[in-house]
This record gives sequence, C-alpha cells and structure tokens, in this order.
Amino acid sequence: MTIMEMLQWTNTVIGILFFVLYAYQFLYIPVPWLRREKPHSAPKANRYAVLICARNEEQVIGDLIASLRAQTYDAAPVRIFVLADNCTDSTAIVARCAGATVYERFNTEKVGKGYALQTLLHYLERDCPDGFDGYFVFDADNILEPDYIERMNETFSDGHKIVTGYRNSKNYGDNWISAGYALWFLRESRYLNHARFLLGTSCAISGTGFLFSREVLEEMGPWPFHLLTEDIEFSVYQITRGQKVAFCPDAVLYDEQPTSFRQSWRQRQRWAKGYLQVFRYYGKDLLRGMGRGSFSCFDMSMSIMPAFLLTTLSFLCSSTMAIIGILSGVGILPALHALGQMFLSMYATLFFLGVVATVSEWHCIHTSAAKKIAYLFTFPLFMFTYLPISLSVLFQKVEWKPIEHRVSAASMRRQGEQNLLPFGE
Repeated sequence: MTIMEMLQWTNTVIGILFFVLYAYQFLYIPVPWLRREKPHSAPKANRYAVLICARNEEQVIGDLIASLRAQTYDAAPVRIFVLADNCTDSTAIVARCAGATVYERFNTEKVGKGYALQTLLHYLERDCPDGFDGYFVFDADNILEPDYIERMNETFSDGHKIVTGYRNSKNYGDNWISAGYALWFLRESRYLNHARFLLGTSCAISGTGFLFSREVLEEMGPWPFHLLTEDIEFSVYQITRGQKVAFCPDAVLYDEQPTSFRQSWRQRQRWAKGYLQVFRYYGKDLLRGMGRGSFSCFDMSMSIMPAFLLTTLSFLCSSTMAIIGILSGVGILPALHALGQMFLSMYATLFFLGVVATVSEWHCIHTSAAKKIAYLFTFPLFMFTYLPISLSVLFQKVEWKPIEHRVSAASMRRQGEQNLLPFGE
C-alpha cells in the first residue's frame, strides 16, 4: 500500500468513525416531536438570587434588570445582584438606579466570568447568610420573556437541582455571523438539551440563563470554575459526579450574538481553547463515568472533543496527500477530491441540521422569511470557520476578553414592529 493509498484509507476510516460517534445525535431529532413532558408538580414559592457579572455593559444591563422586574413570578422572593467587574463606564450606576444590589471588583490579574461569579457569591455568603433556594446566572446582555422565572420555577420545583432554559437571539437577522450563532443555539436547545431531558439524560449549560440550587452551591463552594469555558466546566463537573442538568423549554432567554468576524474569531478561540482545557482537566473523570455506563459522560465527551480532533486529522491527511502528490508528480487532484468530499459531506450534514432547526423553530426566529432562508446556506460556512479557529488555539495563547454588546430592548422593539417579536407588540 502506497502512502497516498494509506492516507485515503485513513480519511475513509475517519469518516466512518465520525458517523459512528455522532449518529446518536441524529436519533435525538425526533424525540421532541414524539415524546411529551411529564406534568409538573405543584410549584413552590422559592427564594431566588439573580447573579449578573458585567464588564462595561451600561448600554444593556438596564434592559435585563427591567425584564427581571417585569416577571410574572412574585418579585418579593427574588433579589438581583450585580458585580461590576473591572468597569470603566457607568455599569454600576445604571444597575443601582434600576434597583439591583451592586458590588464592584477591580482585579486585572484574575479576569473572566468565573472569577467574577466567585467574588459575587463570596459577597452573598457574607451579606445574605440565610442564603437562597436557588441562584440564577445571567449575562448582562440577556432579556427574558415575562414568564421566564415562573417556568423555570416549575421545573425547579419538580426536584431538579440544575436547570437551563431555551436560548434564543436578540439579533438573528443582523448578518450571517449572528445568524450562525443563533441557529446553532436554537438547534442546541431543541435537539440536544430538550431531547436529552425527555430521554432522562443530562443536558449541558450553554453560557447563560441557568439555575442551580442551594445544595449544589454548598457542595461545590462559591464557583470554583475558572477555565475559559466555565459553563462547560460546571456542566462536566456536575455530570461526572452523577448530577443531571434539566431543561425548561418554555423559559425563553434572548442574548446578543457578535456581528464582526474579528470579535467572533476571538470569542470562539476562547471556546475552542476552553474545550481543550476542560478535556485536559476532566477527561479522566469522563472516561471513568463512561466505564460505569454513564451515557451523559459519553454525550458530554462527544460535545467537547472528538469532532474537532477527527476533522483536524482529516484536514491534515488531505493536506499531506496534496504535498505528496506535488512532490511525486501525481498532482494534487486526489487530495482536492478527498478534501472536496469531506467538505461537501460536512456542508450537507450541517445544512440538514440547519433546515430542521429553522423549520421547527420558524416562529421563534425573529427576522424576515428571506433572511431565515438565506442564512440556512451560510450556516455551514459559519461552522466551517471553527476549523481554522480550533487549529489556531493549538499554537496561540488565548485569554478571556469581554464582548461588546449594543443591542438594546428599544432596538429589539423597533425590529419587532417588522418581525413580530412578542415583546414588540
């Protein structure tokens, strides 16, 4: 067997392995259509702390607090706490004027949401010694549907100690980048987390909009998660200890997606590096869990590592084939053929996933029909950009940097006049 044939054979094996490892996620797709949720038990009147860590978010944090104040859930047992983290603007003033309890932190060495959450929980430990039944975590750019806390409370009252909600977007229609993010999160909510929950396995926290109990806080301590993707770290930590993350499909949260490729590149570099960090620190625990028969550990492992590894190997095989082809005089056509097959297969798969999510969540996507259809075709291209991003983090130092947010509730209402957002009526 020649080296070229060996590389072609390796590419084929990688494709088969990819299918074997991820075929189960296609089996998730019909689950939300075919299975119904169990009815809720009688909801309890739980006391909640809302935790918001914000860095230079004066333009949007007032909208989040206003949406919290407008909740259908009784406001009396809900307290809002904001940590203004290394702010150089009026975030703290805006949050105080909106009615939140505000703390400030200035530490340029330990930066990131994980450190900020830990500091905020230490303040609550000191100032609210009685604690709370549950703790919500939001990002400053979030806006909530009016029944968000009420719906989350129903799931929490069923006995689930960690609950995450349905993640939607404030700015789906801005451009192909914001749409790429938003469509992935919609797919993640409906066809990963919702399906997982209905099947009785664990969901995963997706950045923002989640709730954990006092028992969870007491067990883990004030937020000991400081890797670049603290949400995934928290999820893996809990899952490897036998805890399950529940999902509330009726608790809808909107957040803002980046629109510039430079900002998106920086953010997704952090995510890619964070996945590598999580697997490095928790890989053994995940493998032990898989050995004990934990499907949640297998599912979480698939979410953070093999796709990147297999895609990278396939790309390297095709690149090596091209180099060998040039040096041997065969040419690069075999390599281009293999590379083209790989990307065509990936494009078709991602396009299919995008179509399924767009069709089923059509009324949840707040932009014009033309943009919903157009961004189906750019969605796979957006996902392809993860490949160079993931490769770059192997050779580049990545640090946590804030993402600028500008989409206010007022701009959403203006957009809603055209696209029928529920809070724009």
